[in-house]
Amino acid sequence: MSGTCERCSLTGDAIRDVLNDLGPYFRDKDVTPELRETVLPDAEIGVSNQVLLDGVPLEDYLAGAKVVATPCCSCACITGQDEAYCRAIEYAGRRYEAISPDLLKQVIIDVVEREKGTCNCGCACNGPS
Repeated sequence: MSGTCERCSLTGDAIRDVLNDLGPYFRDKDVTPELRETVLPDAEIGVSNQVLLDGVPLEDYLAGAKVVATPCCSCACITGQDEAYCRAIEYAGRRYEAISPDLLKQVIIDVVEREKGTCNCGCACNGPS
């Protein structure tokens, strides 16, 4: 059986909304975002709901974030299993089973600013501090 689980669908919707909302920002920065969705086989549920920015997992941009596996009834139904565990991110005291628009927007802007050399985060990313 194939399909998209509920949390992956919510993350996908959030990504599309954020990319749309950031349209003027991208134009101002001369950036053209590209969204690629990958339908995974049942055996690869462990990497489901992963968001990559320039090939780097979203959580790698978040200091202290960690990936966890949490029960996902939706994946269990899709795969025909009694139980299934899906990928989630724990960051700043919160668990994100579906990645929120606010978190996505924060990371996307940080990545663009770093690439454009305009980061003001005080990190060692080569942007001005």
